[in-house]
Amino acid sequence: MTNWVENAWYVASWDAGIDTVPVAHTICNIPMVFYRTLDRSVVAMRDACPHRMLPLSKGIREGDSIRCSYHGLKIGPDGVAQEMPLKNERVNTRICAETFVTHERYRFVWVWIGDKEKADPALIPDLWPCEAEGWTFDGGRYHVACDYRLMIDNLMDLTHETYVHSGSIGQEEILEAPIECLVEDDTVYIRRWMPGVEAPPFWAAALKQRGTVDRWQICQFNLPASVMIDVGVAPLGSGATIDKHDQGVRGIVIDFMTPETEETHHYFWGMARNFETHDAGFTARFKQQQGQVFAEDKDVLEAQQKAINANPGMRLNAYSIDQGGVRARQAINRAIKAQSAVEGQAV
Repeated sequence: MTNWVENAWYVASWDAGIDTVPVAHTICNIPMVFYRTLDRSVVAMRDACPHRMLPLSKGIREGDSIRCSYHGLKIGPDGVAQEMPLKNERVNTRICAETFVTHERYRFVWVWIGDKEKADPALIPDLWPCEAEGWTFDGGRYHVACDYRLMIDNLMDLTHETYVHSGSIGQEEILEAPIECLVEDDTVYIRRWMPGVEAPPFWAAALKQRGTVDRWQICQFNLPASVMIDVGVAPLGSGATIDKHDQGVRGIVIDFMTPETEETHHYFWGMARNFETHDAGFTARFKQQQGQVFAEDKDVLEAQQKAINANPGMRLNAYSIDQGGVRARQAINRAIKAQSAVEGQAV
């Protein structure tokens, strides 16, 4: 049994990360090669030539096809052989490389893991702030050497900000504010309302004023492995509430965890924001600052994974602050068990 949900869309890359030159990514333990055809659509296929299994990412692009650089087998974008190694040999079209369904939206390239017949683009999460009027969006990617579920735990428990991110977004009031956990089907929410607190450095700069503010954090987990975090501050007395808070400055942190192996994952991060939306310089500086914050998480989680491996007799414990991560893991486990049951019936 896998540690991740199948029959689901996963982020394979930012749109700029895939071009005409083949690039290799392992996703859910599947080695894949990605490239763009002449019409700019994205091809994804198993990164192994069906002849002698040399990675096709080492191959040679010829038009929309790729030729293995070992013996010259030419594979089309549909994965079907087009030319055999011997020039006069009849093409055996039964020779195929496995292909995967892809889709582009919200500046991400998505790849479907599972039954291709079920790959419906409507199932891609609704990232409305990434293309809404009055908002702007950018971000980056980290390769993180830990189980992707540890990152979900991290993002669904923001009490760590007080210690891990003390120089930017952390503050003591995060530890004092009550936590509200809501579960709707397989969607998990963690909500924290912090009225009348001192604005931390990042939010004071975004609001362009220091002083007392109302602050909120709303973490939303969705299957198979995403967390969106509604964050921001509003001047005290502006009327902002935990349910309605377009006053002040607001951002939606976008987080997608794409499993690579059982102990590594691709972490795609960013923020859509409704302030300084036309300032390209601010966007670049903010992306760098946000990247530094997430690099702090990366260091902690990789050290945590090493400690887990070094202490096989111990297990993770859950306290009251961990309820968001616990609920998210329960949703993942239910989905994995459901798909295993379906596969068992099929067999």
